[in-house]
Amino acid sequence: MNQQFENTTIDYLQTLKDLGVQKVEVSAETMQTLKTRNQQVSRPVKAPAEAVSANADDASKIPVSRPAVGMPHAEMGLFEEKSLNLGSAEKAAELEKLAAEINANREYRAMFKYAKNMVFGVGTPDAQIMFIGEAPGADEDAQGEPFVGRAGQLLTKMIQAMGLQRANVYIGNILKYRPDMPPGSYGNRKPTLEEITISRPYICRQVRVIQPKVLVALGNTAVEGLFKTGHAAITQRRGRWTEFLGIPLMPTYHPAYLLRNQSNSEKRKVWEDLLQVMERVGLPISEKQRRYFLMK
Repeated sequence: MNQQFENTTIDYLQTLKDLGVQKVEVSAETMQTLKTRNQQVSRPVKAPAEAVSANADDASKIPVSRPAVGMPHAEMGLFEEKSLNLGSAEKAAELEKLAAEINANREYRAMFKYAKNMVFGVGTPDAQIMFIGEAPGADEDAQGEPFVGRAGQLLTKMIQAMGLQRANVYIGNILKYRPDMPPGSYGNRKPTLEEITISRPYICRQVRVIQPKVLVALGNTAVEGLFKTGHAAITQRRGRWTEFLGIPLMPTYHPAYLLRNQSNSEKRKVWEDLLQVMERVGLPISEKQRRYFLMK
């Protein structure tokens, strides 16, 4: 079997295992396809370089049965590779291409039948700092832009306090559509395990294209989704550097948490995390900024 495809399949199955999926159904048709492909590739037939390249491309397209909805059809599992090292124009083109791919993925779109708009991401492809949230809410769904509701307005203020504007950073979510709510219900809900599993490759590809100097994961669900862990324990993880796809990542509280807990002590915790981010990317920090939210 093609080695790249084999590694990709193993990575995908490991992702499901890490996220708690205990059983994956594989159709008889898929098994026969894999068996036939394996027999063909295993035959000791010499072929010209062009034919070998074509066979490798074909192998990457072999269908793999999934729990319910397939992984995004392009680059399945390959989002774990190294950065693409693109220029500004190339980054913008790649992001546009990815957005079009998501929009064309009917299987993925069908998971969110009540969503109005795709919420891809916003900001500059050349961002040094990339913020990652969990899923769009009602306001984001209506406008097609991440973090525009009350929590988003607070995130904007946090970015401005860092001496930046939203246009200077990149903001995205793991999910690209708002999770469905029961008809007539109000509010937003946490994404399901399946929704996160299927959506994760998209945010990984965004990260690989943008290649920021620092990532900021906002809240438990964002950390859980990125690192494929069942419980992130953000109170223990925040403020401590980790790494994702080779990029330094700072976990911190979601702005929605600060809307519920508005004490200066909690605000200061998030601000200390952002001060570390500022230092990491080399942003100037004034004495006034260092003293934000300190108790008198």
